Amino acid sequence: MGRFAPSPSGPLHFGSLLAAVASYCDARAHNGRWLVRMEDIDQPRCVPGVDRLILDTLQRFGFERDGEVLYQSLPERQHTYATALSRLRHQGRLFYCTCSRRQIRPYPVYPGTCRKRRQPPRGEHATRVLVPDRIIAITDRIQDHFEQNLAQDCGDFIIFRKNGLYAYQLAVVVDDADQGITDIVRGIDILDSTPRQVFLQQCLGLPTPRYAHIPVIVDASGHKLSKQTFARDISNEDPPTLIRYALAALGQPSPPAGLPLSSLWQWAIAHWDISKIRGKDIPQPGSLAV
Repeated sequence: MGRFAPSPSGPLHFGSLLAAVASYCDARAHNGRWLVRMEDIDQPRCVPGVDRLILDTLQRFGFERDGEVLYQSLPERQHTYATALSRLRHQGRLFYCTCSRRQIRPYPVYPGTCRKRRQPPRGEHATRVLVPDRIIAITDRIQDHFEQNLAQDCGDFIIFRKNGLYAYQLAVVVDDADQGITDIVRGIDILDSTPRQVFLQQCLGLPTPRYAHIPVIVDASGHKLSKQTFARDISNEDPPTLIRYALAALGQPSPPAGLPLSSLWQWAIAHWDISKIRGKDIPQPGSLAV
């Protein structure tokens, strides 16, 4: 079971398409289901109507999702996150933090200032989870071995924010478990978060999926293609052309010329080989042979 989980903070760009193509082909090549989740947990960053634009773009590009789209902002999802937070609290793993970003910024990781604060104070505060001084390691299907010592590399991290929103790290772990996700294929820019998510899975008694982190698309200056760098919207682009670019970027063999969209997908899935994906970043379209 695979998934594609965009944030509706902007339309899909080529980097988003790369993750969608990789997760879709990998799931279908293993006769698995492919789900779409709208990661709208950070409501202030979400743009009204963009979720519909993303879903329309996926449909126009020939992606066939299984089941209904899951929205993190729905009340029933908020209840599920609250239950997970409560479990962590009962385990004695949480504390309440009043530190500002300015107070934390001089340190490489959170310095543990509020670790002894086990009761919520008056006024604004975030909820952090205590992390162990030990290695959390994964074997990534693309990037091979990756590990972090959470205490030394990231510190106690936030799972419930000062503005009353659940943090991404908690929501994504709960969602993946609830949806039965077994294989996660996503960008390497999220690899650094994976040990934190594995730690939360261990705390909550949830299964750990297999991970595969694909390279990210970079521009001529080496900057990641993203919404923050004003990456171009692909909603009006030609689907077969961009899918062929995506497959080339992912190291896959080049499909025969002139295939219609449905046949292009059949060919791509039949010839999918995740072992051909290499590296940590790749050039954006224009410099790729297709």
